[in-house]
Amino acid sequence: MIHSPILPVPGLGSVVPSPLVVPRPAATVLLVRDHPHPPSGRAPLQVFLQRRVAGMAFASGMTVFPGGGVDAGDRFEAASWAGPSPEWWSERLGCDTELAGALVNAAVRETFEECGVLLAGPSLPPELDRHRADLVARRSNLGQVLGGNGLVLRSDLLRAWARWITPPPSPKRYDTYFFVALLPEGQEADAHTTEAVEASWWFPAEALEQWWSGDVQLMPPTIRTLQEIAEHPDSASVLAATADRDLAPIIPQVRREGGRPVAVLPGDPDIEIALPGGGA
Repeated sequence: MIHSPILPVPGLGSVVPSPLVVPRPAATVLLVRDHPHPPSGRAPLQVFLQRRVAGMAFASGMTVFPGGGVDAGDRFEAASWAGPSPEWWSERLGCDTELAGALVNAAVRETFEECGVLLAGPSLPPELDRHRADLVARRSNLGQVLGGNGLVLRSDLLRAWARWITPPPSPKRYDTYFFVALLPEGQEADAHTTEAVEASWWFPAEALEQWWSGDVQLMPPTIRTLQEIAEHPDSASVLAATADRDLAPIIPQVRREGGRPVAVLPGDPDIEIALPGGGA
């Protein structure tokens, strides 16, 4: 277990008491791959991370996994779906069938929008960038992009990892389901998104080291998730571990220490993350 220093995590909202905000459903994807020739002392496992644009309403300047909130276009469309059904995902995620289908759709859509990786088949169409731009601009939804190109969403490429809920002090709250997906063969992740200033593949331990030194800013769920996957040597091990993952919601606690708000990760009082003016 890596115990963390108290470091600033800005941009996460006010801790001033306010009316309770209902968390918005969201999906985040840990896109993983194995480095063919890792440096000495590093396991092959890598995960894709993005540093968000400063000044955004949520997680400003933070380094995060691709993802975002469920929107109206994420409803389930049976003709564009292959793999475990929404009913199966409903059981796995512990939510109703409609929300389960929307969460899986959102996971695939956000991964495509934010890093250009499309978890669909049987093969990728030409002009993929144009379809991605149409999704980002909301000129079309994921079902339209898939159906118009003879594709189906591959829900079998996703695995459930965790569920995190932003604590009540934050004015922006998300009920976020974390998924894992292996980078599909022949595809590359990129940084062509207006929501991030940079994006790249990281060894999990390397990202934690950079956070420890203060060079990278991470949110509590990202810290804990990186710690968890850092225990695995490769992507196959991470995917295998998803079968036994408990998806009970995790809500960081927010308390004040020395006049400053800090987030405390459940079950580990030794991990405290300072939140200057912010929630978690």
